[in-house]
Amino acid sequence: MTCQTAKPKTKPYKLADGEGLYLEVTPKGTKFWRLKYRLRGKEKRISLGAYPSVSVADARKAKDEIKRDIKTGIDPILKRLQATQTQALIQQLDFKSMAMEWYQKQTPLWKPKHADIIKHRFEKYVFPFLGNFPLAEIQPMMMLNCVQKIEKTAPDLSRRMKALCSHVFKYAMATGRAERDPTYGLEAAMKKFRRGHYASISVDELPEFLQCLMNYENRVNRQTFLALKLLLLTFVRTCELVEAKWEEVDFERAMWVIPAERMKMNLPHLVPLSQQTLAIFRELKGMNGHRAFIFPGYYSWRKPMSKNTMLVAIKRMGYNRKMTGHGFRTLALGILKEKLGYTHDIADRQLAHVPKSSVDRAYDRAQFLPQRIEMMQRYADFLDTVYLTELKKCQNPKAELFPV
Repeated sequence: MTCQTAKPKTKPYKLADGEGLYLEVTPKGTKFWRLKYRLRGKEKRISLGAYPSVSVADARKAKDEIKRDIKTGIDPILKRLQATQTQALIQQLDFKSMAMEWYQKQTPLWKPKHADIIKHRFEKYVFPFLGNFPLAEIQPMMMLNCVQKIEKTAPDLSRRMKALCSHVFKYAMATGRAERDPTYGLEAAMKKFRRGHYASISVDELPEFLQCLMNYENRVNRQTFLALKLLLLTFVRTCELVEAKWEEVDFERAMWVIPAERMKMNLPHLVPLSQQTLAIFRELKGMNGHRAFIFPGYYSWRKPMSKNTMLVAIKRMGYNRKMTGHGFRTLALGILKEKLGYTHDIADRQLAHVPKSSVDRAYDRAQFLPQRIEMMQRYADFLDTVYLTELKKCQNPKAELFPV
């Protein structure tokens, strides 16, 4: 009643409530709660709001909370100022700004090509929908709506984008600029998805495939045909083949050295070259020796040939969803272990795989290079033998599969 009936006077005056809390009445009739306190020998005052918006009970509760902070040495004025500034920063910081800040932290750890892919995906799939929203305003339903738009055509990519967005929010939480990750638990509302293996023919289907490959020779560009044969002989990754440069091939040592920056695991990779493989490289040297890339693009020789070129060729051979560029690696591993009797360790090193265990990676550094040199020649000879055997069955004599 005292607060309600307090009348303005010509000068401001106080109505004390105890323990430093008082109500200040101004000449205009407005009433403010204020708390007087002493910290480190200095007397200070802090406003607790206007009456009656802040009731007597609310003012006393705020006073008790501030008193507890003062006992621990926290200045309530500085605490309030910090909270205000933090909140203002959070409101101003939108998702795009935070995502790009996180992105800049990661780029030194990524290959340039991978970094470009991540940035492109953010710009295409996330920024148009959530980029301008403050982090604090992004709700789980908004995130779900965003990833479900991707899910309609690319279920695997939708989960990748959810994970990328989660990294951004976790980074914001770690730096004190977000309180939660709205992507948490969204997988429960997304379509069930099982990532399959790359399509590949079995070892038993090899003869038929080789026959189809040779029959396809006159219906495809020579460079593409030679690229398919090299992929079969070397079983490197498609991107590692099409981006190869002449400086990487040592004809005298019969060795192809793929630099670390072009490899998935950021380690240089040695590919011993069989006589059959060297013959193909020599033919390509005559075709493209004056270019930087072994397989220059058809429309711009300054760029490498698209890896999709070989995928389209495989499809036109009649192996759509039966064989992929990566499938040559699976096929080669099966031949090396089942038909030629090589151990998994030796074959796996030629596939440029590294031990999964961190302990094994630290101690197992064997390269098995002499064994791999012998293995690659035996592998090429095996492919020739299989093809010639298939020709005799068909009674259709033709040139060798890999003429030396």
